[in-house]
Amino acid sequence: MSLTSRILLAMVAGLMLGIMINLGNTQGILTESVGQWVDEIIISGVFDAVGRIFIASLKLLVVPLVFVSLVCGASSLGGNSRMGAMAGKTIALYLVTTAIAISLALLLGTLVSPGEGIGLVSTSSFDAREAPPLSDVIVNIFPSNPIQAMAEGNMLQVIVFSLLMGVAIAQAGEAGKKVAEWFENLNQVIMKMVMLLMELAPFGIFCLLAKLFAGLGAGAIIDLGLYFATVVTALLLHCFGVYSLILKALANINPLAFFKHLRPVMLFGFSTASSNATIPVTLRTAEEKLGVDNRVASFTVPLGATINMDGTAIMQGVATAFIAQAYQIDLSLTAYITVILTATLASIGTAGVPGVGLITLAMVLQQVGLPVEGIALIIGVDRLLDMIRTAVNVSGDSMVSLVVAKSEGAWDRHTFESSQTATTER
Repeated sequence: MSLTSRILLAMVAGLMLGIMINLGNTQGILTESVGQWVDEIIISGVFDAVGRIFIASLKLLVVPLVFVSLVCGASSLGGNSRMGAMAGKTIALYLVTTAIAISLALLLGTLVSPGEGIGLVSTSSFDAREAPPLSDVIVNIFPSNPIQAMAEGNMLQVIVFSLLMGVAIAQAGEAGKKVAEWFENLNQVIMKMVMLLMELAPFGIFCLLAKLFAGLGAGAIIDLGLYFATVVTALLLHCFGVYSLILKALANINPLAFFKHLRPVMLFGFSTASSNATIPVTLRTAEEKLGVDNRVASFTVPLGATINMDGTAIMQGVATAFIAQAYQIDLSLTAYITVILTATLASIGTAGVPGVGLITLAMVLQQVGLPVEGIALIIGVDRLLDMIRTAVNVSGDSMVSLVVAKSEGAWDRHTFESSQTATTER
């Protein structure tokens, strides 16, 4: 079975088992002694332990994953004479679209309120702390001791240090190339760690959902469905709305033709749930159908697969609002701004592999003082959402590549227009 199938199976099995246990306890089907044994040994014992281990494993990978992948992305800037201007445009567009994505997600999550009425209480005796002033958040982005920042898990400081090191590596000549190669190899090892964790994800998801629904019952499925619909709505609005407006405003390009060309890329991204795995298809489509010159596409597409995670940012925004509502915690305006800033910067360090959005979500929740165990509320449907948001991510990579190419005079209009008929026929 594929990982997607196993995660879906684990989700359904955990959900059904949890509901059955809940019904057994609430409807008197289980005797008091049996119900107590199930609650203490199975639910609070085995399921709780495995679930907490899985959450701890997600948090374990945050620092090395963000640091190494972001150093690799920043070091790929190179020393090309036009690289500075092209890199500036590319990174600015990626960050702006991500900020728009997280803002849209928070707005939609607040308006729809998918977590309202769940009424959970954190099991870790969580006390809501006030969000720090925005000025302190900005000042604390810049590290004085990067090793201490890594040890304490201060991800904003880790991200800034990673960017600085990546740019320095790109400018260090031959020595920089050797260091960059070492980081690329280390990145492959960390990606393997992520994939190993994702192979174990079905067990963690099963235990988390079984424990969750054993306490909540079937009523929470409706709330989970509302969360799912909210995320999908935000993804679709961002992909077909925001991207279309940017294409028309900055490049005066027909969005309908763009999305026709992009169908194979979106389908491949959806099926693999990996921006990195989709890079070959995205590059080929950008050059052969969108008319983007290779010198632009070869830079913007791989960089986008590393730092452009609009879909992930949308999930983090809706999930943050959902978890805050589920735990009945009111977030201030400063906290929402902190989420936007944190998720925008965190997205540039998110590797393009399945399931990594959950890892950075843990960091975003910690940044505003929300319980990390709230991830259990949304993790069951996250694999499905991961597929959709990957399609959004690769669409964003292609959109930015096209806009940058047009601004750099590296766009072939004839290729873009002549391939429309062939795209329609296929």
